[in-house]
Amino acid sequence: MTRAKTIILQNGRVLDPAADRDFIGEIWLQDGLIVPAQQKHPEDCISFDLQGKWIVPGLIDMHVHLREPGEEYKETVESGTRAAAAGGFTAVACMPNTRPVNDCASVTQLILEATAEKGSARVYPVGAISAGSKGTGLAEYGELKEAGVVAVTDDGLPVLDSQLMRRAMEYAGSHELLVISHSEEIALSRNGSMNEGVVSTRLGLRGIPVAAEAIMVYREIALAELTGQHTHIAHVSTAAATELIRQATARGVRLTAETTPHYFTLTEEAVADYNTNAKMNPPLRTEGDRMAIIKGLQDGTFDAIATDHAPHSVLEKELEFDRAANGIIGLETSLALSLALVRDGLIDAARLVELMSVAPARILKVTGGNLAEGNVADVTVVDPDREFVFTEGSILSKGKNSPFLDWTFQGKAVLTVMGSRITHNELS
Repeated sequence: MTRAKTIILQNGRVLDPAADRDFIGEIWLQDGLIVPAQQKHPEDCISFDLQGKWIVPGLIDMHVHLREPGEEYKETVESGTRAAAAGGFTAVACMPNTRPVNDCASVTQLILEATAEKGSARVYPVGAISAGSKGTGLAEYGELKEAGVVAVTDDGLPVLDSQLMRRAMEYAGSHELLVISHSEEIALSRNGSMNEGVVSTRLGLRGIPVAAEAIMVYREIALAELTGQHTHIAHVSTAAATELIRQATARGVRLTAETTPHYFTLTEEAVADYNTNAKMNPPLRTEGDRMAIIKGLQDGTFDAIATDHAPHSVLEKELEFDRAANGIIGLETSLALSLALVRDGLIDAARLVELMSVAPARILKVTGGNLAEGNVADVTVVDPDREFVFTEGSILSKGKNSPFLDWTFQGKAVLTVMGSRITHNELS
């Protein structure tokens, strides 16, 4: 990483949806902040001519798994944030399903210490909803908040007890913490390994029905309405859940939601040859679901694009399909996959920045998401025309479990700056 006293980004397309700005110009970064441009360049500055490139607020991924502590052979804070920086992310929020579970101050502090020592992106720890993510009693939110968590979730596991989830929303609200729901009805999804339908029948695999997601999303909406607390729905994969969220927000329920690039890019056909790199939870769905997800991105039903970056080793993935672990990596492909929506005219560039930076910052109540003077100097430079092949050898994450291996992409982060530190640079 390179730290410069002054970084000058010139001649780029500045996209700053938070201030409704879209212009060709320059942005100055100095001492960790965005500062007014000066007439004369300092002698010790680093300047970049960014003609044809976009200057956007640093991307924020509000849903990643960094695996540290406990499963460092899959990923670490160091390797995960290095991959994040290469993907254009200046900040990530890491889920609590570590070993041990992040349900206390000591684990939160360990993650933050690792970030301070080796991180290439800001890391916002997310604490567990329940102690040990066991779903039987709440974690201590006051302790977690004081230690530095920004939200709580039992991601990877749903909270099955509705009374416990109600109390979680109320308790979290009193500590100004966001509740993130992993919406899954286990009684329907148990032992399933892909979407329930024609493809699962053909492959002889037990399926997970759409209702497994929709039922729990409906419950979370009902509880959010009951408590009046802001609730966030993670990794939405189905048309049914999308419509429930659309209707709930229209009537004023305090709800936000995210989806991921794999749900608007792939369908269940990606697992037709038992490709475990296309196995995740929720599973890939039908073409109808994929199109519904895109519509939700267009009309504002979804607030954010996250990755659900879930690195695994060959020990967990090179198995029979129904025994393989769920999850794929996503930090280094998310931007390119999302830019495809812009190229196809499905969303515009400003909407993309809202989904990948502005809204995540707002939902998590963290710094970033805009290019206003005086704001933190977290900036991503995007070359929308840069082509690259995503090969296993090019991956910076420890995990190589991606269904997009050997795909040719168009659009890439070519410069990532976090607080005036250049964390990724393909310009010089």
